Amino acid sequence: MVSGMSPGNGAVWRNLRTDRSVVNNRIEGKTVRRILTFARPHRRLITAFLTLTVIDAAMVAVMPLLVQKIIDDGILAGDRGLVTMLALAMAGVGVLTAALAILGGWFSSRIGESLIYDLRTQVFAHVQRQSLAFFTRTQTGALVSRLNNDVIGAQRAFTSTLSSTVSNSISVVVVGVLMLVLSWQVTLLCLALFPILFFVSRWVGGRLAGLTRRQMDCNADLGNVMTERFNVGGAMLLKLFGRRADEDILFESKAANVRDLGIRISLITRVFGAAMLLVPALATALVYGVGGSLAIDKTLTLGTLLALATLLLRLLGPLQGLSNVRIDVMTALVSFERVFEVLDLPSQIQQKHGAVVLPASAGRLEFEHVSFTYPQASEISLGSLESVARTESRDNEQVLTDVGFVAEAGQMIALVGPSGAGKTTMTHLVARLYDVGSGAVRVGGHDVRDVTLDSLEDVVGYVTQDAHMFHDTIRANLVYARPDATEEQIWSALQAAQIAGLVRSLPDGLDTVVGDRGYRLSGGERQRLAIGRLLLKAPSIVVLDEATAHLDSESEAAVQRALDAALEGRTSLVIAHRLSTVRNADQILVLDRGQIVEFGTHTELLARGGLYTDLYRTQFAQDTSADLPA
Repeated sequence: MVSGMSPGNGAVWRNLRTDRSVVNNRIEGKTVRRILTFARPHRRLITAFLTLTVIDAAMVAVMPLLVQKIIDDGILAGDRGLVTMLALAMAGVGVLTAALAILGGWFSSRIGESLIYDLRTQVFAHVQRQSLAFFTRTQTGALVSRLNNDVIGAQRAFTSTLSSTVSNSISVVVVGVLMLVLSWQVTLLCLALFPILFFVSRWVGGRLAGLTRRQMDCNADLGNVMTERFNVGGAMLLKLFGRRADEDILFESKAANVRDLGIRISLITRVFGAAMLLVPALATALVYGVGGSLAIDKTLTLGTLLALATLLLRLLGPLQGLSNVRIDVMTALVSFERVFEVLDLPSQIQQKHGAVVLPASAGRLEFEHVSFTYPQASEISLGSLESVARTESRDNEQVLTDVGFVAEAGQMIALVGPSGAGKTTMTHLVARLYDVGSGAVRVGGHDVRDVTLDSLEDVVGYVTQDAHMFHDTIRANLVYARPDATEEQIWSALQAAQIAGLVRSLPDGLDTVVGDRGYRLSGGERQRLAIGRLLLKAPSIVVLDEATAHLDSESEAAVQRALDAALEGRTSLVIAHRLSTVRNADQILVLDRGQIVEFGTHTELLARGGLYTDLYRTQFAQDTSADLPA
């Protein structure tokens, strides 16, 4: 019954492919206590699962004892009735074992999937509430891995690791004691072979750990190559520069590394597989050799000999599993630590206790002596979530210094200035994507740090240079701003955004899928759809960050008409690169190195002949030069 070794095999293979460096990690007591808090809601299921595991583990001794009885007391004694009864008992044990396996599997799945659900939902909810700075540094793939691989690794602590440890321990005790009772001489001789299996597994495990780690890294490299080349942007870059042959060579080299490592891993696992067959074969030979001699001498019965042979095969697997239990346990605990590492990272943007609800009509925007410095990497991210973590950073340079202005409800404020002057940073502070270092940003007379995040998000709306769309339908992307929007409201917003005609002309209309990041639409269409989404939201304050940049003249004109509808009657903060935007602004703020160096209307600033005039000559010269001062 070689299948009798199966209880420990899953843990054996998993351990052999585990990086043994986790054994050197020190797990703090508070981590274990915290893990138990996740188990508490499922304690009844876990108790039932462990009970079944103990019963199932103890059952390993029943069948060999039945074998002993059916041979010694039934077959050799010529008792047909006892043989029939014991055979039926064997069948009953088989049915019971199968039922325990099915029931235990259900409990294991229920516990495991529930824990995965609990961990994933908590991590997802926590990450969603991180500041924008967190996402500017974090590698998306590493974060997704925490939600997948590490969460599943943590789940194993309560399912496979827990069950295999309990099951193997019970099996070793029960089978070992029973074998010693049946024949201590044969048992001790067989156990002398176990170190062979132990040292082989250690040797194989040491090599597999390093190779598997390298294979995972190589697979990650291969996956990154495919991800970057298969998305729309990467595919377009490849086609524009015609590097197909070079890309083929790059991919072949990455794939070759994976292939070569796979061959080496396969060879080493075959070595371990051979040892797993050899040691039981040698042990079986010992049982029949020594035990057979004892049976001839009438020291052992034939049934006892066969029972020992059966029990032996059921002992080696659990012993091997227990030899690596520390690695398995530590791996699961490390996975929990990696999940907790994300959960323990505080968000830079917190809603204060007692925050007030901002009125939906709030339209006055004020910057009061605002200074701002981007947070340091240690405050907003984890080195383990960055593919290339660096201690040095420009984030701690002061970006804004003593910025102040007031936009009354319904006014348009235009921001102009050279690249890096702090324009986009100012727009990020309005919706509290970042918090100011000193001073205050006020909306409707309230400091944005004193209002609820939901009400602030309702009042402030954005259209950015690269309007993001989910890989979903036009309808889904629109109602993301207002889930309860009616069909009439959707079409009204599309009409005002100058894109209703296009949507009606599409075969699937509102149910047309826009593609990854909206790439099935043109740049102008994507921007107008984003403006339609903004109009559905109907905010009191609109922030435009280069919303018409990089568009052709026709698309720009269509988007500008849509923007005119979006801005009507609303307070707006606009990073301007069009002459019409500058001319229509109630006030223009000229930024340089994080400070407002000039402000006023278009005419007033031109008359001063300062930085604005220089910017006007360079940025707007293509529009007109008629009103430039002589």
